[in-house]
Amino acid sequence: MTRIAPTAVLALGAAAALALTACAPRDGGGGGEALAPTELVTALPAATTPVDEVTWSIVEGEPATLDPVSSANLIIPNLCDNLLSLQPDFSVEPGIATSAEWADPTTFVIELRDDVTFWDGSPVTAEDVVYSLERNRSPESQWFSAFALVTGIAASGPHEVTVTFSAPDSTFRDALAGQGGAVMSAAFGAGAGDGLGTSEAGLMCTGPYELAADGWTPGSEIVTTANPDYWNGAPLVDTLRYVFVSDASTLATALTEGEIDGALNVSPSSRAAFEGEGAGRLVVGPSTASYSFGPASAEGPAANPDIRRALSLAIDREQYIDTVLNGLGEVQRTIVPEFTFQELSAADVYQEGYDALAAPEVDLDTATQLVEDSGEDVSEPLVLAVPAGATEFKNTAQIVQSAAKQIGLTIEIDEMQASDFGAMFYDASAREGIDLVATQGYLETPGVLGYPSLFMLPEELGGVFNWSGYANADVTAHMQAARTATDERTAAQEFVAAQEIFAPDMLQVTLAGAYQLSYVNDGLTGITSSVAMYSSPWALHLGGE
Repeated sequence: MTRIAPTAVLALGAAAALALTACAPRDGGGGGEALAPTELVTALPAATTPVDEVTWSIVEGEPATLDPVSSANLIIPNLCDNLLSLQPDFSVEPGIATSAEWADPTTFVIELRDDVTFWDGSPVTAEDVVYSLERNRSPESQWFSAFALVTGIAASGPHEVTVTFSAPDSTFRDALAGQGGAVMSAAFGAGAGDGLGTSEAGLMCTGPYELAADGWTPGSEIVTTANPDYWNGAPLVDTLRYVFVSDASTLATALTEGEIDGALNVSPSSRAAFEGEGAGRLVVGPSTASYSFGPASAEGPAANPDIRRALSLAIDREQYIDTVLNGLGEVQRTIVPEFTFQELSAADVYQEGYDALAAPEVDLDTATQLVEDSGEDVSEPLVLAVPAGATEFKNTAQIVQSAAKQIGLTIEIDEMQASDFGAMFYDASAREGIDLVATQGYLETPGVLGYPSLFMLPEELGGVFNWSGYANADVTAHMQAARTATDERTAAQEFVAAQEIFAPDMLQVTLAGAYQLSYVNDGLTGITSSVAMYSSPWALHLGGE
């Protein structure tokens, strides 16, 4: 599954070439020690001592719902378990399902544990899993594309579910390690109706923390308590309270002064504060996401690949990383980063294909020539939309604007309010007058197809953000062949063949990957510090050092 997070301050990055090491516990003290960008950690050591209460900030703000079908937020993974479990290093292990494998090219069988219960003590049944998976077959589900080839889901035994497909699907199993595989109570869902996941109706899941009937105070906080009967061992933190502080400066002060115990996805703009004297330390981990920008329309210069190539050649990535990410990132060759495929069986095929791509470089002469030869009228400014109030995006826009000026292009920055900016992703009329849109996206489960599919496939095949009308029959053929391949190496080879074509077309001009940034109180340890936290119960091992 792929996320586009245009307004959130998410930590990004790709870290395949770097050793992933455990972060050594620190001895008390108040000063946060600087962590060099190459010292990436996928998880802090598990906690050993219990803690009564932890206050955690959700920097993206209060969610509208906790329903995993309808929302992507960092609270849900601690409430709702998935059929498969995504590990901090992006490998996949059993979860509620003891196994989930292909019985034949179009039949997928899920075997369930027999000792998992919901918070109310009722056992998880095959019917609950059928109910949960069926919800993703609706176009309203954020996981709909992962279920596009599913033709049927049925209980085939007390602890067995069989999923049938119209064609093989190499992406489906990994989706079950994300919220596409989240299991909820069918009986509770029927009673909650449309209110499922809201502060009024709540939800019923199997995770390490449970939401009490009065645990969500809208506009204030969400309070969850440890599930003492959790099938994978009770958490050490008894009460996990979520607050919503999104302003980077305010959050940095609250964290370093110990008013808030921790936060994931903290802003790189606060690096100096986080690495100075304070109540905790900055933790830097690998991720799958990237900052990029792309065309918002099939008309105008921005829809021309030569204009996008020219802009790419005019931007100094190292300067971008130093300026926007405070050095907490790395150059990325395409929108699919290396960390995404490192734990896949065909990682060597993907790596060879990635290494064969041209590394970003600055070449103003070639960029200027591309603009001149494009045949486009560039006398009018190109409008680049970014969300208002987001420091990283504002700095991104200014760097693009400065680079464009050097090659004969004029960029006008439109800082849009969050609601208007978000509307562009679902309403074509909201993109009128906009040439380019800066985004931030990430893949929350293993696999390489999700992100590029959004931008270069036809809409009916998943290209919901293919606003430039990009159409390349060879790319489509290779991407579809990669999805339906029954052999993982064949799937990898087909994707690499597609990538060789679409990467130079710059459907998204990738600026950089940035590392996953978290800040944790010195007395705490045990969090997942990679992007896997979006799918795994990252607070399960949280507690005292």
